Amino acid sequence: MNSNASHTQKVDYDVLVIGGGHAGTEAAHAAARMGSKTALITLNRSRIGYLSCNPAMGGLAKGQLIKEIDALGGIMGMQTDKATIQYRRLNSSKGPAVRSSRAQCDKPLYAVKMQETLVRIQNLEILEIEVADLLSVSEKGFSKITGVRLRDGSVIKARCVVVTSGTFMRAVMYTGFDKSEGGRVGDEAAKTLSRSIEELGFKLRRLKTGTPPRLHKDSIDWSKTEVQPGDEKPTPFSFYYRSESFPELRQTECFITYTNSKTHDIIAENFDLSPMFTGMIQGVGPRYCPSIEDKVKRFAEKERHQIFLEPEGLNVPEIYVNGMSTSMPVSVQEAFIHSISGLENAKFLLHGYAVEYDAVDARMLGATLESKDVKGLFFAGQVNGTSGYEEAGAQGLIAGVNASLSSQGKAAFTLGRSDAYIGVLIDDLILKGSDEPYRMFTSRAEYRLHLREDNADLRLSPKGHSIGLLSEKSYSQFVEKRNGIEKLFSQVHEEFLYPNVATNEWVKSKGLSLLKDKTSLATFLKRPEVTMDLLSEMDGRVPFDLSSTPSDVSEQVEIQVKYAGYIQRDLEMIAGVEKNEKMRVPAGLNYEQVPGLSNEILNAFKEARPETIGQAGRLMGVTPAAVANLLIHLKMLDKGAHPHV
Repeated sequence: MNSNASHTQKVDYDVLVIGGGHAGTEAAHAAARMGSKTALITLNRSRIGYLSCNPAMGGLAKGQLIKEIDALGGIMGMQTDKATIQYRRLNSSKGPAVRSSRAQCDKPLYAVKMQETLVRIQNLEILEIEVADLLSVSEKGFSKITGVRLRDGSVIKARCVVVTSGTFMRAVMYTGFDKSEGGRVGDEAAKTLSRSIEELGFKLRRLKTGTPPRLHKDSIDWSKTEVQPGDEKPTPFSFYYRSESFPELRQTECFITYTNSKTHDIIAENFDLSPMFTGMIQGVGPRYCPSIEDKVKRFAEKERHQIFLEPEGLNVPEIYVNGMSTSMPVSVQEAFIHSISGLENAKFLLHGYAVEYDAVDARMLGATLESKDVKGLFFAGQVNGTSGYEEAGAQGLIAGVNASLSSQGKAAFTLGRSDAYIGVLIDDLILKGSDEPYRMFTSRAEYRLHLREDNADLRLSPKGHSIGLLSEKSYSQFVEKRNGIEKLFSQVHEEFLYPNVATNEWVKSKGLSLLKDKTSLATFLKRPEVTMDLLSEMDGRVPFDLSSTPSDVSEQVEIQVKYAGYIQRDLEMIAGVEKNEKMRVPAGLNYEQVPGLSNEILNAFKEARPETIGQAGRLMGVTPAAVANLLIHLKMLDKGAHPHV
């Protein structure tokens, strides 16, 4: 088949997205928004965008991912703001590199708002059907996706397919020794898709996730718990959307309680009833979000574990018991829950359970999340071995964008480790894979002062606009904000305070050391005790009106001024690695011809098939000498020299 034929042959859709979870919704929106005829395939359209587990969005490092999705033109941040019932900015007292936003959501409302958004998107059709097989053809030595076969035997043709099957492939749920098929309570498993993916040459592995009990809010003694309120001044997730009720929205309260020695004894006495400890569950669970039985076993010295009681909505009775994920039998769950202060008489609305499912080896994917072996086939979300809504949404956006670009014959779009947390996430997945569900942390990002959540729009919105994902209206808002930041940044460097009596009296009244010399506002702002809010109180001593400056503009200038040296150091480091980071490695390179490689490094290159020199250097066990040999070999090939000369 001619390589250009795929762009002219008759197809039903440009992009097919399989799965309506957080990866699927972002992928479908992105592809359709960028002009591709798109279909979102789901087993149950009423479950599109459903929050399967935690009723919250964001958190440490995860807040950055949502902000980046929004900055590029995605929809997760907007839906979060529509459904939020409590905002909290974590690490607000620490430096900007580790601050992360978190929102408690109304679970039913989030799904409703996501579904309302998707049905209004041009070029997008939602199909309530089940995919049985992926279809492909051989084309010039490699495979190319052509569409899917449905359970009833009919075929849908497509130029690109994005698999976002979440935890549903060959999924089995466990509560004690009771097990049933399904990716979550009330939803069927995807039974045949795993086989079809394996037949295309993909390696699958079994992973495990879990969920805690849900309790009736009226059965909890709240007087025995600690209140956890939201922020007085909430920070929205979306840079471009504001609900009518923001910031005066109704914020609910969350609550904290703790396990105790009795709780731990009940769990420990029943380890032999746990499907995780008896070998029934073979899949590997998330190390950083362990079940309560795993916590009790691994941290036996701890006297108690913190438990968060989180409302699942304003008008629903469910309370999510965060920190108590479990697959223990029903009777054991009830015993240990009732041993906890405030939960002595708690009524169960849903017992906890574990889910074991198939995931692909993400090392078989490129930075676009397209298969290295099957052209037009993309994977995103938990099927790639990640955990969390935010990680899924980030992958979905990148896969959807690139599926759309591929279907239109356009150049790919990728993000590197210095561009975004999204780039860190994908780079980690495709180079290292995941032996356990991958979770994003700020510590994974080597340039985290540059990759802050507050500047995600400055980093990414021009990129989102250039590929046709971020709307003209949103981009105009961005340009206005960027101009405001540049103007204020110049003003604080060009305007000065003078050590006269009136100014020093004001400075002294604020408990600050007196001015001795003419001082720029930027230099004054570098003092740890001085903020933009404090400058706005200077009663005419500042020659421009800071009180009317938008808070996001003044916050950005304050951060840029206070952390200028550190930010510049990061930017210089980024510039130093860019050259090799972007140098391409040919897809079909014969690594056997690269001199000086050990068998270990040779096997690492063959398995990972790095796309750039930067990726090659980050592979486990690869030495700087090996990367140098690879560079020399590539330069020889470019010159047409014999590889061994």
